[in-house]
Amino acid sequence: MTNYGLVIPTYQPILDAGRTAPELVGTAVAAEELGLDSVWVGDTLARAPLDAFAMLAAFAARTSRVTLGTSALLPALRDPVLSANQLLSLDLLSGGRLTVAVGAGFAGRSEPEFAFAGVPWARRRARLDDIVGLWRAAWRGESSFHGSVLHYDSLPSFPAPARPGGPPVWLAAYTPGALSRIGRLYDGWLPYPPDPADYLSGLARIRALSSRPITPALFATVLVEDDADRGRALLEEYCERNYGRPAAFVQGIQMQVTGTAAEVAARLRKYEGVEHFLLRVASTEPKVFDEQLPRLAEVVELLRS
Repeated sequence: MTNYGLVIPTYQPILDAGRTAPELVGTAVAAEELGLDSVWVGDTLARAPLDAFAMLAAFAARTSRVTLGTSALLPALRDPVLSANQLLSLDLLSGGRLTVAVGAGFAGRSEPEFAFAGVPWARRRARLDDIVGLWRAAWRGESSFHGSVLHYDSLPSFPAPARPGGPPVWLAAYTPGALSRIGRLYDGWLPYPPDPADYLSGLARIRALSSRPITPALFATVLVEDDADRGRALLEEYCERNYGRPAAFVQGIQMQVTGTAAEVAARLRKYEGVEHFLLRVASTEPKVFDEQLPRLAEVVELLRS
């Protein structure tokens, strides 16, 4: 069974455009009512975002069915023991509905965030693996943790998680090293490659190296627009506003698509093996975003049919 989720924007641009934090919680409720399977929030210190944990706690209180997730959390920006407790608390508050996608940061963009948090950029991937390992040790009730970067001779005692072992943790990455680590250390994979063939080959490598089941997901930026010219213009505007780069550059790095509902669905179908699609609307304008929600539901209905 394939699941479909909505990435809810919580960064400064949509807040500057007039959206309020309570309205974003209402968006999560609307996504559940539209029949989507999950709602997700990002994590950064670069653009004054609403805190991911605070938003997910609010979502947990107002929804009952959808998976709640991070896309993707930067664990290095937080104390790992405290974040282990925060994630465990979110999972218990939501009745075991939390999925944690994590990343080590994007070279050329994330270095200032690590500096803000006082965390070394060096060995960031090893640090990420250690943080996830520490979380799992804490959730299993272990009393200490020693990794390649992090060393704790003692860990606090936490309540039992909603699910044995705690919430699933996915890795948001596509490097060759990441593909080899996913099968050993993570429960899922969340990339955004622009070429479906790269996705398929990456998934094949993960499965060849994996010793356990892995959830293959895809982060896709979409804009459902019947007018092709308007769709391209809006996508160009989004890329310039969000990344300071033209759409042609961004689309060489990440999956983006605009077109009619049928055209968007057809493009997403090219990504074989995906079990969970995370759909991000290519707009930070509240009016456009709201107009897109029923159009996304239209795409999902086509994909399910």
